[in-house]
Amino acid sequence: MQTDLEQLAPYSDERGNRIEYTGPVRRNVRITFRGSNNVVRVDERARLGRLVLNLDCDNGLFEIGPNAGAPSFDANIRIGQDSAVVVGANTSTTANCVISATEGTTVKIGDDVMIASHVQIRADDAHPIFDVRTGKRVNVSRSIDIGHHVWLALGVTVLGGARIGRGSVIGTGSILTGTVPNNCIAVGTPARVVRRDIAWERPHLSLKAPFYKPDASTVERSPFWELTDEESA
Repeated sequence: MQTDLEQLAPYSDERGNRIEYTGPVRRNVRITFRGSNNVVRVDERARLGRLVLNLDCDNGLFEIGPNAGAPSFDANIRIGQDSAVVVGANTSTTANCVISATEGTTVKIGDDVMIASHVQIRADDAHPIFDVRTGKRVNVSRSIDIGHHVWLALGVTVLGGARIGRGSVIGTGSILTGTVPNNCIAVGTPARVVRRDIAWERPHLSLKAPFYKPDASTVERSPFWELTDEESA
């Protein structure tokens, strides 16, 4: 049985699916329930662009926190059996972001995360691959943890098992499969750390004066100005 909802509003059904939301009705959201006991939990202060949610199985969870002024969050999200996508406060996207979690995995995205265009965050590969000799699965789904104040640049792909520490930047076109410590820049395919002890801020170079920013005196510092934790580097 499939239920398609073309708006964000409080909802519950006989299969245990429900939407927990107390804000005004929003019509830029499409939610599809195919299983049972799925929960969509949206803070009334969330700022949403076009959001498409597919809860395909049972016991899925989507949750997003409030937004106090960052750009909106636009995404196409698929959530499978016993899986979750949890998005923190003030997290934004430049354009539609693709997120997928299946097979009991969780995609966790922290507060104040900035996601550029053409980004994919996938705890799974969508289809199984097996070893012909043993029959064992070779691409098992794994959870993803993206820390607070992370910047995923244009065209980044974050794959199952990835972990990104707070304050870090993943460079344009990178594919991340491993762990990146806090306050680092990682680039490449697969992504590798190329610089430590960095901090970044949201003001766009062409949208907020001063329009030259040669040093840190030109921006208001967030709480994420920290040295990289060498124990995790």
